[in-house]
Amino acid sequence: MAIPNSEELLLPLLTIIQDEKEYFIGNVTSLLAKKFSLTEKELALVMQSGTKLFANRVAWAKSYLVFAGYIAGTRRGYFKITKEGIKFLSTKPSTLTIKELRTTKKFDQLTQKWKARRKESNNEIQNEPEIQQNPTELFETSYQSIRQALAQEILAKVKSCSPQFFEQLVVDLLVKMGYGGTLRDARAIGKSGDGGIDGIIKEDKLGLDVIYVQAKRWDNVVGRPELQKFVGALAGQGAKKGVFITTSEFTNDALNYQPRNDTKIILIDGEQLAEYMMDYDVGVSKDKSYDLKKIDYDYFEEG
Repeated sequence: MAIPNSEELLLPLLTIIQDEKEYFIGNVTSLLAKKFSLTEKELALVMQSGTKLFANRVAWAKSYLVFAGYIAGTRRGYFKITKEGIKFLSTKPSTLTIKELRTTKKFDQLTQKWKARRKESNNEIQNEPEIQQNPTELFETSYQSIRQALAQEILAKVKSCSPQFFEQLVVDLLVKMGYGGTLRDARAIGKSGDGGIDGIIKEDKLGLDVIYVQAKRWDNVVGRPELQKFVGALAGQGAKKGVFITTSEFTNDALNYQPRNDTKIILIDGEQLAEYMMDYDVGVSKDKSYDLKKIDYDYFEEG
């Protein structure tokens, strides 16, 4: 039979892990291959990038289910079904499509955020009629989809780390972004009695000023009271600049909060954190590289 696409794998994948146990992606891939009676030859088929075709489709099916909140990562390469996934299976569905997944609250929220960020980066005109994508646009769309899937995987992994590791991760990222000079200059403190401050980093290589860091590895949203505590901690240090980083999100009250003094606070939520980690190669490594080329008309100029 033909190799099933990612959409055709959605319901079978979810059904396999319905016992609420933790599963490894490799084992699930093998179980799905057996279910669809795939041959060794079919399983060996690879994409142009060198990635195995069926394994790639299973990985994307998993990503779509994560976007919808039906499964969640537990540790690297491992995942399990969520309460939402169990609730969906209790309806005894006969099919499951990507279109259906997009109607879930979590997937819809992610989609709206992706669209907003894409419009900001590409300066798209709102309400512009949809047109047939050309190959270059398809390439860009695919790249963004892969990046979004990776961001969700990064965030799940970060949330599974210890608070101490997360604090060091934040310092590593800020150093990669150009703050503090070297890791030796930056320091993650994160001890009891730290006054609500998890890290101190130089604003520049000369250390003319410092930035104080608050790192919250949370699932719950961060509200205005937490920011007010951070501002108080900064005041206790005589500091005017701070970065508040969380693995979750900020409430609207928190986003709109402006200290009355001249303290400046930068807020970074979980999705933005994952974006920065990808941009500055923290916790990620290069997998494949593609060169998108165009004709050099100057070369063909004669005389």
